[in-house]
Amino acid sequence: VPFAPFLQSCSLCDVMFSSLEGVSLTAARERGQLVFLEGLKSCLDLLFGEEEEQSGQPSPLQFISGSASDLKALFDFVRTSLTPAGSDSWKGPVLLVDDLSVLLGLGTTPVAVLDFIHYCRVAVCSQLKGNVVVLVHSNEDSEDEENELVVNSLCHHSDLILWVEGLATGFCKDVHGQV
Repeated sequence: VPFAPFLQSCSLCDVMFSSLEGVSLTAARERGQLVFLEGLKSCLDLLFGEEEEQSGQPSPLQFISGSASDLKALFDFVRTSLTPAGSDSWKGPVLLVDDLSVLLGLGTTPVAVLDFIHYCRVAVCSQLKGNVVVLVHSNEDSEDEENELVVNSLCHHSDLILWVEGLATGFCKDVHGQV
Protein backbone atom coordinates (compact mmCIF):
# COMPACT_ATOMS: atom_id res chain seq x y z
CA VAL A 1 0.00 0.00 0.00
CA PRO A 2 1.79 3.16 -1.09
CA PHE A 3 0.99 6.01 1.27
CA ALA A 4 1.74 9.65 0.45
CA PRO A 5 0.79 11.95 3.28
CA PHE A 6 1.99 15.44 2.65
CA LEU A 7 1.02 16.82 6.04
CA GLN A 8 1.76 14.03 8.50
CA SER A 9 4.99 12.28 9.40
CA CYS A 10 5.21 8.50 9.40
CA SER A 11 5.59 8.40 13.20
CA LEU A 12 2.48 10.56 13.72
CA CYS A 13 0.46 8.41 11.31
CA ASP A 14 1.71 5.30 13.12
CA VAL A 15 0.46 6.71 16.44
CA MET A 16 -2.93 7.55 14.90
CA PHE A 17 -3.30 4.13 13.27
CA SER A 18 -2.12 2.28 16.37
CA SER A 19 -5.41 3.19 18.05
CA LEU A 20 -6.99 0.80 15.57
CA GLU A 21 -6.62 -2.73 16.88
CA GLY A 22 -3.82 -4.62 15.18
CA VAL A 23 -2.69 -1.80 12.86
CA SER A 24 0.99 -0.91 12.92
CA LEU A 25 2.43 1.14 10.08
CA THR A 26 5.96 0.45 11.31
CA ALA A 27 5.39 -3.30 11.12
CA ALA A 28 3.77 -2.96 7.68
CA ARG A 29 6.80 -0.98 6.43
CA GLU A 30 9.19 -3.61 7.78
CA ARG A 31 7.21 -6.39 6.01
CA GLY A 32 7.23 -4.44 2.73
CA GLN A 33 3.47 -3.91 2.80
CA LEU A 34 3.67 -0.13 3.02
CA VAL A 35 5.60 2.53 1.15
CA PHE A 36 5.49 5.90 2.87
CA LEU A 37 6.46 9.26 1.35
CA GLU A 38 6.73 12.05 3.91
CA GLY A 39 5.78 14.90 1.62
CA LEU A 40 6.53 18.00 3.66
CA LYS A 41 9.77 16.60 5.06
CA SER A 42 10.87 15.67 1.54
CA CYS A 43 9.94 19.17 0.34
CA LEU A 44 12.10 20.78 3.01
CA ASP A 45 14.98 18.43 2.31
CA LEU A 46 14.75 19.24 -1.40
CA LEU A 47 14.53 23.00 -0.86
CA PHE A 48 17.47 23.09 1.55
CA GLY A 49 19.62 20.71 -0.49
CA GLU A 50 19.56 17.93 2.09
CA GLU A 51 17.83 15.43 -0.20
CA GLU A 52 19.95 12.34 -0.66
CA GLU A 53 20.00 10.80 -4.10
CA GLN A 54 18.18 7.51 -3.87
CA SER A 55 19.50 5.02 -6.42
CA GLY A 56 20.02 7.76 -8.98
CA GLN A 57 16.30 8.49 -9.25
CA PRO A 58 15.03 12.08 -9.27
CA SER A 59 13.12 13.26 -6.24
CA PRO A 60 9.37 12.49 -6.46
CA LEU A 61 8.84 16.15 -5.56
CA GLN A 62 11.24 17.66 -8.09
CA PHE A 63 8.49 20.01 -9.34
CA ILE A 64 9.22 22.20 -6.30
CA SER A 65 12.71 23.04 -7.51
CA GLY A 66 11.31 24.23 -10.83
CA SER A 67 13.04 21.52 -12.86
CA ALA A 68 9.65 20.16 -13.97
CA SER A 69 6.18 21.66 -13.85
CA ASP A 70 4.29 18.39 -13.82
CA LEU A 71 3.99 15.60 -11.28
CA LYS A 72 5.49 12.89 -13.49
CA ALA A 73 8.29 12.12 -11.00
CA LEU A 74 5.72 11.74 -8.22
CA PHE A 75 3.65 9.39 -10.38
CA ASP A 76 6.79 7.43 -11.27
CA PHE A 77 7.44 7.04 -7.53
CA VAL A 78 3.88 5.71 -7.04
CA ARG A 79 4.18 3.34 -10.01
CA THR A 80 7.57 2.07 -8.81
CA SER A 81 6.20 1.60 -5.29
CA LEU A 82 3.39 -0.51 -6.72
CA THR A 83 5.97 -2.85 -8.25
CA PRO A 84 7.68 -4.43 -5.24
CA ALA A 85 11.02 -6.17 -5.58
CA GLY A 86 10.77 -9.66 -6.98
CA SER A 87 7.91 -11.02 -9.00
CA ASP A 88 5.26 -10.46 -6.33
CA SER A 89 2.77 -7.72 -7.02
CA TRP A 90 0.41 -5.93 -4.68
CA LYS A 91 -2.93 -7.67 -4.24
CA GLY A 92 -5.62 -4.97 -4.36
CA PRO A 93 -3.32 -2.05 -3.50
CA VAL A 94 -4.64 1.13 -1.94
CA LEU A 95 -3.03 4.49 -2.64
CA LEU A 96 -3.71 7.00 0.14
CA VAL A 97 -2.94 10.65 -0.56
CA ASP A 98 -3.19 12.96 2.45
CA ASP A 99 -3.58 15.89 1.57
CA LEU A 100 -3.89 16.66 -2.15
CA SER A 101 -4.52 20.36 -1.44
CA VAL A 102 -0.89 20.67 -0.34
CA LEU A 103 0.28 20.09 -3.92
CA LEU A 104 -1.61 23.21 -5.00
CA GLY A 105 -0.06 25.15 -2.14
CA LEU A 106 3.37 24.07 -3.35
CA GLY A 107 2.76 25.70 -6.73
CA THR A 108 1.41 22.86 -8.82
CA THR A 109 -1.37 23.66 -11.27
CA PRO A 110 -4.83 22.10 -10.94
CA VAL A 111 -4.34 20.41 -14.32
CA ALA A 112 -1.10 18.78 -13.12
CA VAL A 113 -2.82 17.57 -9.92
CA LEU A 114 -5.78 16.17 -11.86
CA ASP A 115 -3.45 14.50 -14.39
CA PHE A 116 -1.52 12.92 -11.50
CA ILE A 117 -4.71 11.54 -9.94
CA HIS A 118 -5.95 10.33 -13.34
CA TYR A 119 -2.75 8.37 -13.99
CA CYS A 120 -2.80 7.00 -10.42
CA ARG A 121 -6.40 5.83 -10.93
CA VAL A 122 -5.45 4.11 -14.18
CA ALA A 123 -2.46 2.36 -12.59
CA VAL A 124 -4.06 1.46 -9.26
CA CYS A 125 -7.75 0.96 -10.08
CA SER A 126 -7.80 -0.24 -13.69
CA GLN A 127 -4.54 -2.14 -13.98
CA LEU A 128 -4.09 -3.49 -10.43
CA LYS A 129 -7.77 -3.60 -9.34
CA GLY A 130 -7.04 -1.47 -6.27
CA ASN A 131 -8.35 1.81 -4.87
CA VAL A 132 -7.25 5.42 -4.58
CA VAL A 133 -8.24 7.36 -1.47
CA VAL A 134 -7.64 11.11 -1.51
CA LEU A 135 -8.08 13.79 1.13
CA VAL A 136 -8.70 17.26 -0.20
CA HIS A 137 -9.98 20.27 1.71
CA SER A 138 -12.97 22.25 0.56
CA ASN A 139 -14.95 25.11 1.98
CA GLU A 140 -18.13 26.62 0.57
CA ASP A 141 -16.85 30.09 1.44
CA SER A 142 -13.43 29.49 -0.07
CA GLU A 143 -12.12 31.89 -2.66
CA ASP A 144 -9.44 29.42 -3.76
CA GLU A 145 -10.67 28.73 -7.28
CA GLU A 146 -7.88 26.29 -8.10
CA ASN A 147 -8.65 24.11 -5.08
CA GLU A 148 -12.38 24.18 -5.81
CA LEU A 149 -11.68 23.15 -9.42
CA VAL A 150 -9.76 20.12 -8.15
CA VAL A 151 -12.48 19.28 -5.59
CA ASN A 152 -15.28 19.53 -8.17
CA SER A 153 -13.40 17.43 -10.70
CA LEU A 154 -12.61 14.76 -8.09
CA CYS A 155 -16.28 14.68 -7.09
CA HIS A 156 -17.30 13.99 -10.69
CA HIS A 157 -14.82 11.13 -11.01
CA SER A 158 -15.24 9.49 -7.59
CA ASP A 159 -17.25 6.43 -6.71
CA LEU A 160 -17.62 7.47 -3.06
CA ILE A 161 -17.41 10.91 -1.47
CA LEU A 162 -17.30 11.46 2.28
CA TRP A 163 -17.84 15.04 3.43
CA VAL A 164 -16.60 15.64 6.95
CA GLU A 165 -17.38 18.90 8.68
CA GLY A 166 -17.55 20.40 12.13
CA LEU A 167 -20.81 20.52 14.02
CA ALA A 168 -23.09 23.39 13.05
CA THR A 169 -23.92 23.88 16.72
CA GLY A 170 -20.27 24.30 17.67
CA PHE A 171 -17.81 22.34 19.78
CA CYS A 172 -18.93 19.35 21.81
CA LYS A 173 -16.77 17.39 24.26
CA ASP A 174 -17.49 13.93 22.81
CA VAL A 175 -18.35 14.60 19.15
CA HIS A 176 -16.15 16.77 16.95
CA GLY A 177 -17.94 16.67 13.62
CA GLN A 178 -20.31 14.95 11.30
CA VAL A 179 -20.02 12.84 8.13
